[in-house]
Amino acid sequence: MSERILALVACSGLAWPAVPALAQPGDGQKDDQAEKFPAPPAGYDTRHDGIDRGKLETVEYDSTTVGMKRKARVYTPPGYTKEKRYPVLYLLHGIGGDENEWARGGAPDVILDNLYADKKAVPMIVVLPNGRASKDATARDPIPKQSPAFAAFEKDLLADLIPFIEKTYSVKADRESRAIAGLSMGGGQSLNFGLGNLDTFAWVGGFSSAPNTRPPADLIKDHAEAAKKLRLLYVACGDKDGLFRISEGVQKMLDDKKVPHLYNVIPGGQHNFKVWKSDLYHFAQLLFRDPGQETKGIESQPQKKATDKGDDEAKPASTNIGNAAYPRIHPDLRVTFQLKAADARKVQVVGNFGLGKGGPWEMERGEGSIWRVTTPPVIPGFHYYTLSVDGVQLNDPASDTFFGTGKPTSGIEIPEEGVDFYHAKDVPHGEVRSRWYKSTVTGQARHIMVYTPPGYDADHEKRYPVLYLQHGGGEDETGWSRQGHVNFILDNLIAGGKARPMIVVMEKGYASRAGAALRPAGPGKGDGSAFEDVVLKDLIPLIDVTYRTHPDRDHRAIAGLSMGAGQALRIGLTYPDTFSAVGAFSGVGKTDPKSAFGGVFADPAAFDKKVSLLYLHSGTVSLDEGIHKNAESLYNALQQGGIKNVVFRDAKGLAHEWQTWRYALFDFAPRLFPQAK
Repeated sequence: MSERILALVACSGLAWPAVPALAQPGDGQKDDQAEKFPAPPAGYDTRHDGIDRGKLETVEYDSTTVGMKRKARVYTPPGYTKEKRYPVLYLLHGIGGDENEWARGGAPDVILDNLYADKKAVPMIVVLPNGRASKDATARDPIPKQSPAFAAFEKDLLADLIPFIEKTYSVKADRESRAIAGLSMGGGQSLNFGLGNLDTFAWVGGFSSAPNTRPPADLIKDHAEAAKKLRLLYVACGDKDGLFRISEGVQKMLDDKKVPHLYNVIPGGQHNFKVWKSDLYHFAQLLFRDPGQETKGIESQPQKKATDKGDDEAKPASTNIGNAAYPRIHPDLRVTFQLKAADARKVQVVGNFGLGKGGPWEMERGEGSIWRVTTPPVIPGFHYYTLSVDGVQLNDPASDTFFGTGKPTSGIEIPEEGVDFYHAKDVPHGEVRSRWYKSTVTGQARHIMVYTPPGYDADHEKRYPVLYLQHGGGEDETGWSRQGHVNFILDNLIAGGKARPMIVVMEKGYASRAGAALRPAGPGKGDGSAFEDVVLKDLIPLIDVTYRTHPDRDHRAIAGLSMGAGQALRIGLTYPDTFSAVGAFSGVGKTDPKSAFGGVFADPAAFDKKVSLLYLHSGTVSLDEGIHKNAESLYNALQQGGIKNVVFRDAKGLAHEWQTWRYALFDFAPRLFPQAK
């Protein structure tokens, strides 16, 4: 066996009618050429609390091979974002299944979510297609009718499905970033298609491969080429499976021809999902690893507990106060919190403001009345949290606070590997200025934050367009600069020539008219029409008089997140003579295009003439799942109605959180205020 590549051949999960059971090894012993794989740990295929999860969705693609639209299921890993590119595993079903079989019986999303939470697998997209390429063949048809459809799927996969996936998702489109595997009939397809198309696939797995597998002598045309190109060949089957001899024959050919592979024989394994889930668990950990690492299972690498200051790999969070050693962030994005509380009886970290899932987390008391806990891995981005000491919620004295839950609240920044568009880089920087003014609408002094771009004070003649940018419910005018890093996002975009220098104005989104009773800040609080008047009658005139702006609609945009997105839509679309661009981040409700915002969508040509951009963006999970559907529905309706100047984007796998809105601004800002050609 080569130390570089392993092959496991596994038997399929559905019985193969009309094929008699084949003889088992005479001595009943496991093949002596098989590798020794440990049984998966208890709970590997059940949902775990406190971890982030990927998304499993159904898609349709145009199949020129079949001449119709076909369905597939697609799994995107936790934290999926278009800012990264991912490798892809094409995972095939058995003869009695379809694109839903793995999801029904194999729990692939659960297995992979758990592996990612334990840092045992490289994040990947998994495509679960219907391996029956025919307009009329179904799982209920006799095998002779289905067989040609399974063979025809090779063309559908190569010519239609793979191009669709690489156009629709953010994937790495090269052979070393593509894998194919399957169970039973799908195992045979995977060996046939994978080994027959080594310019397309570098990673191949056959689980309990069925008799559709080509004869061993015909599987590989050039064994030396296969040995050179394959990164992993995994062949596996249970030794009590009636199709065991199929995998055994493939293994012997590979061994004779010196084609590196892994061969996994599961003791007592039969033709069922217990075997195939185990295969996926092992196979997934071997995929897309650096050259020379394919045979070293990720799960075998020691994991440091890293729960104390002595762990050199854990680092203090960037949001810590001064030189505070805690909270500490580990390389796998677990977080260790610590608090000294001599008289406390119960201490918890409360993270229901966005700090992962599954909390609150109980802290354990140690020496010197030091309480400590290490959480599961936390999704990258900014998160609010508090500490609960004997039932009383307190801010963490070691972390900075941010106005974000209707009051100052502890916050922590979890770094995202390879993502730095919102970091302070070595580029010219603008300024975030604090300004007070008297509002005629409220009769009160109001506070705003204003970003001026790099070089604003150097040229006293130059004028700039303005973006009015609103925060969400429970936050205030400091949110976009402190939690969102709007200044660094704009600095970096402007330095790279990707966005036009602009002024950004951030107001507090709550207002009550002069003489009216004051209301607490929060979602749905205050007088919406009063804030609208503040923007139109107080704020815009103030900005145009105080700063060097282009005081016209073509150079004025409004956007916001969550509550602020609703404000931006209402104000921007109701007053298209004041704003030329509108952005809504995680804030689209159910909308009737025929009547919404005073009928602004009724005349598509007039809308496109006045509104240069209507930008809709959201995450896809948790609270944003419904918002995402609303935004997509509105986008589709407007497109079908003939409106062109509307854009719909999302941050897959992200929720109603600052990381989503940072991505939104990063994509939105470059679209604003295009220079006249």
